Amino acid sequence: MDEVQVVVAHSERATLRVGDVFLKVDADRARLDLEVEAMSLAPVPTPEVLWCRPPVLAVAALPGTTLGRLGGPSTGSPAAWAAAGAAIRKLHDAPPPPRPGQAGRDVLALAAELDDECEALVSHGVLPADLVTRNRQVAEAALRPWTPAFTHGDLQIDHVFVEGDEVTGIIDWSEAGRGDALYDLATFTLGHEEHLDDVLAGYGRDVDLDVIHAWWSLRSLLIVRWLSEHGFDPFAPGCEVDVLRSRM
Repeated sequence: MDEVQVVVAHSERATLRVGDVFLKVDADRARLDLEVEAMSLAPVPTPEVLWCRPPVLAVAALPGTTLGRLGGPSTGSPAAWAAAGAAIRKLHDAPPPPRPGQAGRDVLALAAELDDECEALVSHGVLPADLVTRNRQVAEAALRPWTPAFTHGDLQIDHVFVEGDEVTGIIDWSEAGRGDALYDLATFTLGHEEHLDDVLAGYGRDVDLDVIHAWWSLRSLLIVRWLSEHGFDPFAPGCEVDVLRSRM
C-alpha cells in the first residue's frame, strides 16, 4: 500500500500525496471550484483533474521536479529558468478570467492592509522598526495601476515543475484570476534573485524591476506573522525575513 504523505497542512487547507495522486482538502468549495476552472482555462500544462468531490480535489502527479524551494538551493539550468519565464508569459498573455485573484486585490485596500500589518509587526516585536519602515518604502512601488492579466496568484517556485529544460506543469491554482502580472514574477523569484535575469529572458518583455522588488517586500511583510502562527518559519535562512533584510 502507498504511504500517505502530508505535503502541506494548516487550518485553511491540506494537501496529501498517495502514490501518484494528490488530494487537496479545502473547506471552501468556491476555492476548489475556482481552481478547477482556472486549470481548464490556463494555456500552460496543469495537473490532470481525476475527480472533484468537495471538500476534496484529486489531481495526478506531474513529471519532473521543481526548480527548488524558498530557503533552499535552486536547481536547474538557466535554460530551465528561462522556460519557466516563457510559460509565465504565455499565461499572462491569455484572456484573463472574469474574477480577480490574489494578484488582483484593490490597491487602496492592499495599502491599508499593508500599513496595518507593518504596525502590528513593530508593535508586537516581530521585526525591528527600521527593517519594516525600509521595506514599506520599497513596497510602495507595487501600489500602482496595472493592466489585468491571467495570473496564477501563488506562483511559488515549488509550484512549477520542469523536466530537463521544459516546463511539465504548474500546480495550485486556487488563487488564480485577474491580477498584476508582476506579482507572479516576483512570487516565483522570491528568495532566488540570482535567477531573475534568466526568468525575464524567457519572459521576453521589459518589466519594471522596482515593482518586482516592491512585491518581494510587500508579500514578505504581509505573510511573516501568518507563517509564524501556522507552523512555518519565515526566519529560516533564505526565507521571507532574509528577503526583507536584502532590501536594506
